[in-house]
Amino acid sequence: MSEDEVKNNVELETAEEAPSEKEEAPLEEEGETRIYTVPLRKAYYVPRYKRAEKAIRIIREFILRHMKAERVVILQRLNEKIWSRGNRKPPRRVKVKAIKDKEGVVKVDLASD
Repeated sequence: MSEDEVKNNVELETAEEAPSEKEEAPLEEEGETRIYTVPLRKAYYVPRYKRAEKAIRIIREFILRHMKAERVVILQRLNEKIWSRGNRKPPRRVKVKAIKDKEGVVKVDLASD
């Protein structure tokens, strides 16, 4: 191989490695992270068949108020936790982790114990 070919190969290898480093950045480093315990007792003040839906709305409103978010995205693990005992018996409180990105979107997940 000539010197030019070696230089081109080295440049290509370094160019391919650079984007992968940026993609591996964890979600938490993108913005502000907070842990909250959200009380869901008010979900029990509505008819039984609407309680889990009300609990999701309570979580969304709580995060909007406390994180000053533009939009709230409830992730699948948290949604499954709320609905785990059905529509009629959501948990009385839930511990969540809220991660706010630069655009003002907050992703809410179940906090790991």
